Amino acid sequence: MPASLYLVATPIGNLEDITLRALRVLKEADVIACEDTRQTGKLLSHFGIDKPTVSYHEHNEAARTQELLARLEAGAQVALVSDAGTPLISDPGYRLVTASIAAGIPVVPVPGASAVLSALAAAGLPTDAFRFSGFLPVKSTQRRKALESLRAETCTLIFYEAPHRILDTLSDIAALLGDRPVVVARELTKFYEEFLRGTAAQVRDQLAARHSVKGEITLLIGKGAPLAATTSVEEAVRELEEKGIPRMDAIKQVARDRGLSKREVYKQIM
Repeated sequence: MPASLYLVATPIGNLEDITLRALRVLKEADVIACEDTRQTGKLLSHFGIDKPTVSYHEHNEAARTQELLARLEAGAQVALVSDAGTPLISDPGYRLVTASIAAGIPVVPVPGASAVLSALAAAGLPTDAFRFSGFLPVKSTQRRKALESLRAETCTLIFYEAPHRILDTLSDIAALLGDRPVVVARELTKFYEEFLRGTAAQVRDQLAARHSVKGEITLLIGKGAPLAATTSVEEAVRELEEKGIPRMDAIKQVARDRGLSKREVYKQIM
């Protein structure tokens, strides 16, 4: 292989999902940059690959980028992997990719498993257009603002979410986005893989009934139905307020939904 940076997708659960090309690249690389060397070490050991590894994660990304770039410029073949799935998708690597491109180093994708695409394909939601937004904010106030900013999106929305936050997130989705179709894809490709489908409230009830929620989660939200034309502006604002949305945010939301200015909405409710 020529001196290049290879972005190697690895399994998101089932080890059989690694490609023949990925195995070849990992075997031929001079060094493998890993989000977690211990995690990647298990994968390499399983397939009998003995190659030097270096850690490359969010806490050392800046310094390690310069080190790896120097090796690339010296002619090394560097493979970048994340703990699971495709590198850079909510994982470190952006700095190394942009630095390599700026230095004229070829950046070569080695495609494979992706939780985003796997969840989307099996969710039963529209696949003609989608938006992946990584992890939603941890704090409810910021999370609600993020969700509210996506209300007008007409495509399927996809997020990653932590199991200990999924109930709160579904509550916020129910309050802000109503009865849109929601899918929680949990433990994709693993033994306990499952898809929970319904409204945010329905899916939340299913999960809340369990002793605990564990595993990797991909969350998908379908397009919402248009607001009924029979609902008055005043009623629409009041309904949002009853869901816990602050008055001014409710006014902004109704204004966007109705194609009105905030001033027009404010006049009607006054």
